[in-house]
Amino acid sequence: MTELYMLPVFGIVITLAAFIAARALRTKLKFVLFNPVLIAISFIILFLVLFDISFDDYNKGGKYLSFFLGPSIVALGVLFFEKYKLIKHNIYPFLLAVCCGGIISVLSVSLLTIFLNAPDVIIKSIISLSVTTPIAIEITKITQGIPALTAGVVIAVGIFGNAFGPAFLKFSGIKSETAMGTALGTAAHGIGTARALEVGHLSGAYGGLAMCVNGILTTLIAPYVVILIVGSA
Repeated sequence: MTELYMLPVFGIVITLAAFIAARALRTKLKFVLFNPVLIAISFIILFLVLFDISFDDYNKGGKYLSFFLGPSIVALGVLFFEKYKLIKHNIYPFLLAVCCGGIISVLSVSLLTIFLNAPDVIIKSIISLSVTTPIAIEITKITQGIPALTAGVVIAVGIFGNAFGPAFLKFSGIKSETAMGTALGTAAHGIGTARALEVGHLSGAYGGLAMCVNGILTTLIAPYVVILIVGSA
């Protein structure tokens, strides 16, 4: 039985089974925190702990699923192509909004870490918390942070945005699909974009493009912000 844990197919099957179960649970129970990603992660952690399976054994298969994160982000370009004419008319306000959101994200987390006197490694690991996981991990490698910590924080931010983002935006009086998609993609990356797709295809297209633009922007500025903070500490 132990040899089964060593097979790559084990991690793949466990991950898919956990996500399918989480989706089914979300369908029956509409509670806001029952996000499929959060529930699936909880199921997998519980399973590994109960059966005393190491993460390394699980990740022999899990890493193959992680590989598809990049292509899945690129696939969002299909939505952009479909809605290109609509997006083109709003491109300048869109770019301004995403750039402001991305810069504020980097600056706010930087100021928070300084205020809390966080260790340098924490700053290096969470500076890119608002961009999608593949990009965030690459940024963390550049800043010499902890990729595992980055992944955890990025997923947490995405789940929070997915769960509470639309309600917060509506509470703020924002009902435009364009604005909602842009906000969710900028602040909550891929998981937020998935929520934007539930709002509508136009919202999903804006969310996917916002996530990409913010990823590029954060990649360009985050390492320099880290150098500035760590150098001045």
